[in-house]
Amino acid sequence: MEFNYTEEQLALQDTLQRFVSRDYNFDKRRAFASSSLGYSAEAWKQYAELGLLALPFPEELGGLGGNAVDIMLVMEQFGQGLLLEPYLSTVVICGALIRDAAVDSVKQKLLPDIAAGRLKISLAAYEAAGRYDLSYVSCTARQASTGWQLSGRKTVVLDGGSADYFLVSARSGGNTGDRDGISLFLVARDAPGLTVAAYPTQSGARAADLLLENVSVGVDALVGAALHALEVIERAVDRGIAALNAEAVGIINALNDTTLNYLKTRKQFGVAIGTFQALKHKMADMLIAAEQSRSMAIIAAVHADSQDGLERRRAVSAAKAYIGQAGRLVGQTAVQMHGGMGVVDEHIVSHYFKRLTMIDLCFGDADFHLAKFSDTLLPSA
Repeated sequence: MEFNYTEEQLALQDTLQRFVSRDYNFDKRRAFASSSLGYSAEAWKQYAELGLLALPFPEELGGLGGNAVDIMLVMEQFGQGLLLEPYLSTVVICGALIRDAAVDSVKQKLLPDIAAGRLKISLAAYEAAGRYDLSYVSCTARQASTGWQLSGRKTVVLDGGSADYFLVSARSGGNTGDRDGISLFLVARDAPGLTVAAYPTQSGARAADLLLENVSVGVDALVGAALHALEVIERAVDRGIAALNAEAVGIINALNDTTLNYLKTRKQFGVAIGTFQALKHKMADMLIAAEQSRSMAIIAAVHADSQDGLERRRAVSAAKAYIGQAGRLVGQTAVQMHGGMGVVDEHIVSHYFKRLTMIDLCFGDADFHLAKFSDTLLPSA
């Protein structure tokens, strides 16, 4: 299958490439990561001006009506520049979830603010004991006279430290592990009883753990249908995984470019080490992995908006499993060929490798998605 970007998509790609090279070089990125916010507030404003924050939303709500392939283009550039802003959590996952599941009044209230860069939201759907299982929800939601009361813990909430709101999954029926009985609630950061413990991750990004102690929310805080939120959460996370696949492809390509340039300039015995046959073979393996990863990321993006859960899950999990393995191969080989410089904090190669490692772990590692993909091949899947 031939796959080409449209002229508009290529123009957006070019704009992002120029932004990264001009305003988001490696030294600036390190400064943003070590700041109290953890990313660039100025860059977030520029994303809004460029229309990136409105990309997946409908035009009637101030959006651009983009799809998962458009998001793939953006996330690939995010990977090449190692951008830190909460685009994945706010726009790709939570913004699309609100677009798909919330009532019109909530959409009209939240989506324009997200598109304008005034609002950030994080998904709080994972719990420590459940690991990657979205149906493992022990956080409870009890109906009260004025709405709902939420109690429980959520772990590794992406970009939770800077979020204004959280989309929290809580069990309002059934038993822990049941697919039915899960509801989704919009919870303000300053809600009484909510404690947010933020921390940096190994790749320089940020996450948080949430403690909810009888947090009261109104009836309008419910997003989607009560007891049946799991399907929309899974669809949003699948879109997030497809976007992460694209980010990984951007990093893999950047690692290949950096490594190839190093092989051409680093000399031993009076010649460039890139002339050594063994290193040529390793570089060829890295380039093959990049091309195959891009193909898998395209398949995932094309299917990410599908309403067919089985078809979407199969494509997304296959891509996540393969790209997780390919990212490890490319990252380890790049570090090895750079020698000691490949692991120092002052060199971008180590940061690329750390980000690839965190992407593999996010929303399920390669082994998890390989098992998930194999399950989709069973007759009963």
